[in-house]
This record gives sequence, C-alpha cells and structure tokens, in this order.
Amino acid sequence: MESGGENTVDNKQQNKVLTEMFIRPVGVVRNEVKKPTLFAETDDLAQRPQGKRGEYKKRISELVIDKNYAESLDGIEGFSHLLVLYWAHLTRAEGRRLTKVHPMGRKDLPLTGIFATCSPARPNPILVTAVRLLARMDNVLKVEGLDAVDGSPIVDLKPYNPGFCAAENVKVAGWMEKVYREMQQ
Repeated sequence: MESGGENTVDNKQQNKVLTEMFIRPVGVVRNEVKKPTLFAETDDLAQRPQGKRGEYKKRISELVIDKNYAESLDGIEGFSHLLVLYWAHLTRAEGRRLTKVHPMGRKDLPLTGIFATCSPARPNPILVTAVRLLARMDNVLKVEGLDAVDGSPIVDLKPYNPGFCAAENVKVAGWMEKVYREMQQ
C-alpha cells in the first residue's frame, strides 16, 4: 500500500472496489419526448434546438413501474416530490468515454470534467431529477418536471426529503450560475 494517507488504496484492493455491477430497471418513463435535447458527440456535447429554456419543468410524464414492484410504491402518495434516477439509454458508447465537455454543449462555457456537470455523457449514464408527484394509479406515477425521454429505464425512486437532500451554503460554478440566470429569462 502506498504511504501518505488513509485514502490510498493498493491495486488489489482497488480491483475489489471497482467491480462490475448489474442494475435492473424498476420501470420505464413514458412521455412525448422521443429525442434528448442534450446528447454526446464523439468529442463533446451537442444540443438539439428546443423550445423555451426550462420548458421540461412543466412536462408531464408517467413512471410505469414494473408490476412486481407496485407494492413498493405504498406510502409514496405522502410525498409531494420524488427523486427519479434513470438511465440515459440513448447515450452512445463513444459519449460514455468523454472525460471533459462544454456544459450543455455550449462552447461559451468552459471545458469541464464530466463529474462536474449534469451531462448524460458519463461512464454510467445515471441521471437524477427531482419531480412533483401529481398522482398514483396502481403502478403508474404521474409526475411533473422530468427531463427524461420516452423509454428511459428507471433505476430507482426515492421520496424527496429536504432534511436529507437539502444542503446549506451551496456553491456552484460561475458557468452554472450563468445558465440559471438565463433559464429565468
């Protein structure tokens, strides 16, 4: 083991930690969006023309949960918001190898490490969105504000809990503050 700190790991230990995992979808997203607005190209992100920025926040989607997990939804109606973790299934293999991108495919924003972005181009294209729960009909949840495309596999659902999810004194990169300002216009 290397010396110099508690966080160092030798190769044998690292190989145990970095094993392959298997994830089974618990459901699928259903909505009218057939193509992602943001997608990975060979060397960066690109953005399809879209409507007004932030328009997805009003979009209604259905989360069709596998009937085998319907009972797992019991009690979810007690929450106004959920965290939806889903797989960006339309991200091509070459996009999953990107290590840096211009956020949102915008060349006016700095080239940034993939883990410092919310990009769908990442080694494991797992994305998360906080949504408003509108209704539950057995194994189908009607939600507002999901930025996933139709057919996206749902990896997991969690109730949004500001006691666990909210952070204080949050700092975001300057480029992200710029994007937020533009979305408000």
